[in-house]
Order: sequence, then C-alpha cells, then structure tokens
Amino acid sequence: QVQLVESGGGLVQPGGSLRLSCAASGFTLDDYVIGWFRQAPGKEREGVSCMGRSLGMIYYADSVKGRFTISRDNAKNTLYLQMNSLKPEDTAVYYCAAVFRCSWYQTRYDYWGQGTQVTVSS
Repeated sequence: QVQLVESGGGLVQPGGSLRLSCAASGFTLDDYVIGWFRQAPGKEREGVSCMGRSLGMIYYADSVKGRFTISRDNAKNTLYLQMNSLKPEDTAVYYCAAVFRCSWYQTRYDYWGQGTQVTVSS
C-alpha cells in the first residue's frame, strides 16, 4: 500500500527554520519522485519544490528560492524540505506528493500525504 507521511511542521518565529520530512512506503524513490506543495488559508494549493531522479533536477518556486532546500535519503525512502528564513507568508499546510516526473501540475501526482501545518508567527 502506497503511503506518504509528512512530519516536522510546527510553530516558528519569523526568521526561524523547520525541516519537514516525507516518509514514503509502498514504493521507492526510484519509482516516483516527490514534490512539495502548500496551501495557505483561503488560497489555492501551490507547488513549492520537487526533486527529480537525477542530480541537478531540482525545482523551487520563486517564492522559496534561496531559503528552502529539498533533499532525500534513499536508504530511508524519505524526502526532506529544509526551510530557513521563514516568513509569515510561508504559513500553510505542507503536502508531499508522488509523481513519475516533476511537475507543477497537481493533477499529475498519483499519491498525496495528509499534510503538516507550518505556522510562522511571532
């Protein structure tokens, strides 16, 4: 059974950091790639980052470039999103999702996690 489980969300002050994890089961990171999305209150869900199978195939939304870093541990079948210099506008529910090839089109993603809340506030 395919499953994605996010963790690592929480409350952090502006300028702070969090690391989100996405643990995959039922498939390996060779079968699918993982993208991160987020949905802020009252807004549509948007793409944040995606890591392809090959080195260098890493994508970030303009709003997070230079602050967020995506990485993976194939041995643990887990993907990470290191979020630094967090801003109040980063407040959202963050989701990881599995797709054959990185895309910003959410309909192409086959599996989704349940989401983890990130709140950036003083």
